Amino acid sequence: MSAGAPRGIEPPPSRYAMPDPRRAPAGEDLVAVGADLAPGTLLAAYRGGLFPMPIDPRRRRSKVAWYSPDPRGVIPLDGLHVSRSLRRSRRRFDVRFDTRYLEVVRACADRRRPGRWITDDVIKAYQRLFDLGWAHSVEVWADDELVGGLYGVRIDGLFAGESMFHRATDASKVALVELVEWLRSSDATLLDVQWTTPHLRTLGAVDIARDEYLDRLGSAVNATCADRNCRQDVRIALGIPGFSAELPSIRRSGVGGPPPPTPAPCRPTPPFGRRVPATGDPEK
Repeated sequence: MSAGAPRGIEPPPSRYAMPDPRRAPAGEDLVAVGADLAPGTLLAAYRGGLFPMPIDPRRRRSKVAWYSPDPRGVIPLDGLHVSRSLRRSRRRFDVRFDTRYLEVVRACADRRRPGRWITDDVIKAYQRLFDLGWAHSVEVWADDELVGGLYGVRIDGLFAGESMFHRATDASKVALVELVEWLRSSDATLLDVQWTTPHLRTLGAVDIARDEYLDRLGSAVNATCADRNCRQDVRIALGIPGFSAELPSIRRSGVGGPPPPTPAPCRPTPPFGRRVPATGDPEK
């Protein structure tokens, strides 16, 4: 565990053994479909380089898809680009941590948002992580009004960014600057943004190969808990046709034959690189 890193309460281990992303074909982001969003499953997934998104957010109950992008977007903690105008913007806002977590998540989940993927089930799942001390929010305020923010999951030296929003110019950028300062001050080493976007690249986000990301993740996350995620006699359908890695504590659907077909996934809108602008205009 990184010195100075906050640590949540460890939940019961997952009933599922998550697949190893290293065994997925190069360039394939989707690794698996199935499992649940219990706290133990989510932590096992992040420790293994995976994160969830619902296959069809429009459905009340959607299957969960697990992604490990190749390449993976990260922001080097010593490489954040902070312009002069952004430094000036910081002085206009007050920034707080973990005081309005649910409001931040609900703002990121606004139904008017293009590419919305944060469902009620996702909100409930990450609220449980927040209650256990693993999920965190950065909140940007102007005159006692919440005008921007972000949330994600902190495990030892890793922060996995989930989503961000703004209702005032530069508000989500300010949240990101404050996040990076907190991570640097608490000995974090890895800021995961899942996929890069033009917006995030202007702030210093870069793409790295999945194997490199997993190597960095192994250094950032305390490995002693990484194997506490296996139970037998559960089913998970691997999400890549022809990807039939043998996983010792997973009984795949259709054992004895190829993995079942998965609904063809369109590349999801990058969650952390999207915003919920009040006007629908992109943040400058």
